[in-house]
Amino acid sequence: MIGAISPQRSFRPGSIPYQLYGVHVQSSIPLACPIGIAPGVTDVAIHEAPPDYFTHAVRQHPKERTAEDWFHRIALSDGSDYLRWAGLFEFLVSPDGRNIAYRALKHASQETFQTYLVSQALSFALIKQGLEPLHATVVMVEEQAVALLGTCGRGKSSLGAAFLQAGSRLLTDDLLVTSHVPGRPNVILAHPGPPRIKLFPKIAARLFGAGRSGAQMNPHTRKMILPLAHHEHCTNAVPLRACYVLQPPITRRGPTQVTIGPLSPRQACLELIANTFNTIITEPARLARQFAWAAQLASAVPVKSLSYPRRLAHIPAVVAAIHKDLAQ
Repeated sequence: MIGAISPQRSFRPGSIPYQLYGVHVQSSIPLACPIGIAPGVTDVAIHEAPPDYFTHAVRQHPKERTAEDWFHRIALSDGSDYLRWAGLFEFLVSPDGRNIAYRALKHASQETFQTYLVSQALSFALIKQGLEPLHATVVMVEEQAVALLGTCGRGKSSLGAAFLQAGSRLLTDDLLVTSHVPGRPNVILAHPGPPRIKLFPKIAARLFGAGRSGAQMNPHTRKMILPLAHHEHCTNAVPLRACYVLQPPITRRGPTQVTIGPLSPRQACLELIANTFNTIITEPARLARQFAWAAQLASAVPVKSLSYPRRLAHIPAVVAAIHKDLAQ
């Protein structure tokens, strides 16, 4: 089921309630997210933990604990997930997805830490609670959500920034959580994420101007985390109007125009499954749920293919083509 959330807990004193991706997030540290409007319940609690907490949790996996990979995940025997990004931070997500313990390491900036916390680490918690997040950048077009889907490098955030430059607002960048309206199965709501967008410096300067600054996402990329102003970000859940799946870049020998085409129900389901956020969790229960979720979403929301040359000069034409397609 789209947007099924498990029973909620009582709010813990001393923490801050936030509304993020349609769930209540209770955090022991301030987050760059909207404060929750209903602080009496929570779906995910975030708290800091000492080094021994993580050492104790993974003591049965000594060889995996010393792995030198940039990203490392250990699925613990009790159902918890241990996550570590080398030199930046480590997280422990509880079996029921209701608690995330964190520890920031020496090279983590506040912006980088929060970005990985409320996307990568939080995705494990959401999936454990039965939610299926999409890997998407979502913009507002005439008060409805338009999702741009695609693997890393397809240009989702760049196209989203072009919509911002044209006067639209951003709903979420990178992770999208949907839910259905009770009694209205064909109305799918898209929920807002944090008010930020991730862009390479050249693209940010071209679309936003040279004065827009941000923090580097991690030591392995030049991509920046750019905070958004209040008027650039939507904080309310809105109906999802359409999904556009960004295809591989068109080569110079290929067509130079923007091409938008409908996908069959089968193709739409496969594309939605391929563009879920967090492909690391592959347990049978999750995979079975994905098929039902994708079929429900594809039956309620148009899913279309989008091809265009990956050059900045073509982006305004892509924005115009999507506006025209939506109007039709």
